[in-house]
Amino acid sequence: MRKIIELILLPQQAANSEEIKMAAAKVCRVNPSAIQHINHLRRSIDARSKQVKILLKAEVFINESPEISGLKYEWKPVDGKKEVLVIGAGPAGLFAALGLIERGIKPIILERGKMISERKKDVAQLYRTQQVNPDSNYCYGEGGAGTYSDGKLYTRSSKRGDVNKILGIFVAHGADPDILVDAHPHLGTNKLPGLITAMRETILQAGGEFHFQTKVVDFIIHEHKFLGVIDQNGKEYRASATILASGHSARDIYYLLDKKGITIESKDFAAGVRIEHPQQLINTIQYHTPEKDPLLPTAAYSLVTQAENKGVFSFCMCPGGIIVPSATASDEVVVNGMSNNMRNSPYANSGIVATIKVNELKEYQKFGVFAGLQFQQDLERMAHVAGGKSQKAPAQRMIDYVNNRMSADLPENSYLPGVTNAPLHELMPKYINEPLRKAFLDFGKKMRGYYSHDAIILGVESRTSSPIRIPRNNETMEHIEIAQLYPVGEGAGYAGGIVSSAMDGENAAEKISQILNH
Repeated sequence: MRKIIELILLPQQAANSEEIKMAAAKVCRVNPSAIQHINHLRRSIDARSKQVKILLKAEVFINESPEISGLKYEWKPVDGKKEVLVIGAGPAGLFAALGLIERGIKPIILERGKMISERKKDVAQLYRTQQVNPDSNYCYGEGGAGTYSDGKLYTRSSKRGDVNKILGIFVAHGADPDILVDAHPHLGTNKLPGLITAMRETILQAGGEFHFQTKVVDFIIHEHKFLGVIDQNGKEYRASATILASGHSARDIYYLLDKKGITIESKDFAAGVRIEHPQQLINTIQYHTPEKDPLLPTAAYSLVTQAENKGVFSFCMCPGGIIVPSATASDEVVVNGMSNNMRNSPYANSGIVATIKVNELKEYQKFGVFAGLQFQQDLERMAHVAGGKSQKAPAQRMIDYVNNRMSADLPENSYLPGVTNAPLHELMPKYINEPLRKAFLDFGKKMRGYYSHDAIILGVESRTSSPIRIPRNNETMEHIEIAQLYPVGEGAGYAGGIVSSAMDGENAAEKISQILNH
């Protein structure tokens, strides 16, 4: 007999398999010896009361042994099969490629950046010289922007695809199986390079192709059909269809689409700052105790409020993480967060951003569809100048920012390029500053201690999503005007994060296969 049960456990109980078995036997009203196996289905934390609890949903096998089954995926050879171009090797592009192979189609992946091993060197060079390689950085290269992130796999977009399949593919390539159980799974930036390398090997072994340092500079279009692309060396790549998974920072692709007469749209986005607290403070707030139980994970938070008729929310919160420079040009400063699998940095950081509506940007209307993109770039260039025209970030204590005053000094922080004391309350526009100021005060009420002199804010957090959408047909996923062009992922404006981007790429592979394999 099998039963699905839910258990409420203390952390020490949840860490002990015998304790879990005893609790399960009590709920099922059977002798513990009758329980042959417990399959963990979902694990989460309830920290609403002073005593933190672990909530465990489990499948219990009573006087019955479970069937032994593993995560098995088969990507058969696709040499000589129909070909599809995949522009970009981020989550959307990689999962699109795996999805194509699964359906008997050969992917040809074009990535402007470098493979992981070489990309690491360029990121290290950024810290040494504070100069950004425009085609190999925290945003561009194998794995996309997700490679250097917390590797969060939580998504609210579960209706858009099979989340479990995406997680299963990660596990098949070396991820910890716990991601299949945890309510808020993450991989960690130290684990992601190995997983992405393993995915590349799967694609290559099946006959797919990778072309690194291959930047798309032109499109081949005939009679409203997308036939292929041309790279920076003038080489043509043609295929039966093209999946455009170029990411939210590939501004040149948006300008190229517009130049070729391919419709793009402006859309609302968000911008603000990245805030950092001592991780111990966040642990204390969330777990209601001065000392964190070693059996509990590093504490995270998620905050949202309304201020000045705007949504203000935390974005990409990285417990036990560090802040990193994520610009794609040397005259910009962009900050983002990442953390390793253990989340053991002494700092906790998160983007705190306000929604920016396109109609607010009155002084940018002359840029037409590129109004938001131009605003975003100007904000990043302002941060570059305010930081000292390097990759140092302009920074301010949160309390000083809220009270419109310069900081006398700045606390220790994780941002390795360094910070420059700057009046962000004056440098950023009022329609960002006012909502953020009020939001910080509100967050301080929701999380007692969050509004702290020890908290530092860095500018600017501007790449939460693209200010541009590439419109597509809801049914076919093709561009609304250009056949055989499939815009996907964050760059297309239809995803936000690793899992939603991966599902979007997988869905595009399915749509293409329905046509090519018909």
